[in-house]
Amino acid sequence: MSDPHHTADHDTHAAPAPSAFKKIANIVVLLGLPLLVVGSLVSYYKAQSGGHVVSDMSEEAVTGRIQKVGMLQLGESTREPKTGEEVYKAQCTTCHAAGLVGAPKFGDAAAWAPRIATGYAALLNSALKGKNNMAAQGGGAFADFEVGRGVVYMANAAGAKFEEPKAPETAAAPAAAASEAK
Repeated sequence: MSDPHHTADHDTHAAPAPSAFKKIANIVVLLGLPLLVVGSLVSYYKAQSGGHVVSDMSEEAVTGRIQKVGMLQLGESTREPKTGEEVYKAQCTTCHAAGLVGAPKFGDAAAWAPRIATGYAALLNSALKGKNNMAAQGGGAFADFEVGRGVVYMANAAGAKFEEPKAPETAAAPAAAASEAK
């Protein structure tokens, strides 16, 4: 039979078991090191702030420290509506001035004729929702009626006779008109 290869010499190569003192020293180091780091950070912070610690917990002081930084107000814009030319220059010139990606060039009656034949409503719908390579303009930087003004401006420059859409009346406009009448 075979002789087992287990001898006393084999056990001498194994690492000795750590003593109780080493275990306790490891625990103290592992717990003490984070405490030392946190303590150092606290003392550094105090030194940087001149040792000043906020201790005023009055309601007014707390309210002052947590006040709003800014305010966002959703609602209607108070800016003047843009004209068709302004919308064209701000939003449409990139593609329509050079005829990029299939866009009809500004003032090109031949390219605009089939589009004008579909009518203002179809052109406005294409502008607001997007068509082919043109991204949707609705919900962007301009109100829908301003986009409509831009459509009319471009189409009329190519021979259409569309009437420019008017700005929709807001609740503030009649109130302002009523106050001026008094």
